[in-house]
Amino acid sequence: MEIVRFNKVIFEKNKLTIHNDITIDEWKELGRGLKQIEGSVQFWIGDWARYGDKRGFTGKYTDPKVYDELEEITGLQRQTIRVYKSISENVDSNQRLPNLSFGHHREVASLPPEKQEQFLQLASEKDLSVRELREKIRRNGIKESHPDLPIGKFRVIYADPPWKYSNSMPEYFSEQANHYQLMSIDEIAAMDIKSLAEDNAVLFLWVTSPILRESFKVIDAWGFEYKSSFVWDKIKHNMGHYNSVRHEFLLICTRGSCTPDNIKLFDSVQSIERTEHSEKPEFFREIIDTLYTHGRKIELFARKKVEGWEVFGNES
Repeated sequence: MEIVRFNKVIFEKNKLTIHNDITIDEWKELGRGLKQIEGSVQFWIGDWARYGDKRGFTGKYTDPKVYDELEEITGLQRQTIRVYKSISENVDSNQRLPNLSFGHHREVASLPPEKQEQFLQLASEKDLSVRELREKIRRNGIKESHPDLPIGKFRVIYADPPWKYSNSMPEYFSEQANHYQLMSIDEIAAMDIKSLAEDNAVLFLWVTSPILRESFKVIDAWGFEYKSSFVWDKIKHNMGHYNSVRHEFLLICTRGSCTPDNIKLFDSVQSIERTEHSEKPEFFREIIDTLYTHGRKIELFARKKVEGWEVFGNES
């Protein structure tokens, strides 16, 4: 980055130099400007990625190599770029309000345009925090629409819920931020999955380390009991608060008696390089199909239809 001189300030890549003759009013105005820049970068990168997509500069976003290149250009992780691009696509630039954060716009991204405008205006007029805006949307009964749960019972249930992380994570970050509206532990637990499961059924549940403990509330609420797990070693790393995270858990839980039909024992750790963010390797479905050879199967929060499986989710 070249040195940029502006009035009594010099901007460089890793420092800000302020002249000694700056007044207190100018200093305060500089702070307001810096805050505006900090809150704008997410929108700028989202619009930049979207423009590259429209012009064909990036090729197909289904190609994992596209995000490898964007990661290298921006220094951001692919999941972050995807979230920025998703908000850019779903919230028109004319709808965005300059006094609201990226997190505010993230909360309304799944709503129809007229509702986006309504809630953004409300947040602006009432000076609502992101959390307060989320509660307003919830209290009005407006959520991203999902199809009704299928009718009938299933022996095998495979789920990758859109977990909502704690407040230590940015408001815009999620495992499935650009696929599903995030859901709290209580919201996921409240899903009537008990009515979907046969008396003897098995649940395969994707969980990340930060919400491992809380996920057991969901397992209990859905009527299952934890038995074992697979570990997906992604090979590539992601930044975390306490370590460099390169794995996810696939928890195996049962209801009643539902041991595998096939006695083949797969290695509990599977090393498969990640591609599209949060898109789970198909090999794990092959493992499930190998272990459980009969009975109805359903994938919750699915993104595509697969032969032999019924699906629930807005991507399918």
